[in-house]
Amino acid sequence: MAISPQVTNLVIILFMMQASKKVPFEDPNVLNGVRALYIVSNLIIAGVYFYVQMQINKKRDMTVLKYVEPPQMGSTEEPKAVTTTVHAYDLQQLKALYKSQLMGVGMMAVMHLYFKYTNPLLIQSIIPLKGAFEGNLVKVHLFGTPAVGELKRPWKAAGGFMGMGAGGQEVKTDKKSIEAAERAGRGGVKEE
Repeated sequence: MAISPQVTNLVIILFMMQASKKVPFEDPNVLNGVRALYIVSNLIIAGVYFYVQMQINKKRDMTVLKYVEPPQMGSTEEPKAVTTTVHAYDLQQLKALYKSQLMGVGMMAVMHLYFKYTNPLLIQSIIPLKGAFEGNLVKVHLFGTPAVGELKRPWKAAGGFMGMGAGGQEVKTDKKSIEAAERAGRGGVKEE
């Protein structure tokens, strides 16, 4: 039985919270070392994402992908039919990963530079790096795992905090759902 990524993240967070209490952040050398670790971690993530982007563009898989995108939680909109290609879908997913990384770096910069929090630097040097290597795009394009089963596109949306709060709404790929969404007039436009 495999341990879920959310459980391992929780274990890492709890361990790192305890370990960070023992780190002498008041020592400028230690603080700069932790800052360097955070920066290196984010550079590795950006490098992995850049390599994945090169692989996506190299493969340029133009296989048509149809699915029904559920409305955002709390929205009154109808589900939207989406017709795209594997190439465009993967680039869209990668763009979301870049955006997520930038938001994380921005939040950490505010927490560290403005509010002077240093402990989260350690945790944020490990959890995002771990998450990057557990992502579907990295599994498919970096590790060469076949896109079948759990890795078959479109992928389930990642949950909210700690993987909880996904809203229970899933992307549908069955023909009946796609046709119903197309008839409802929400989508059917091919993205490229």
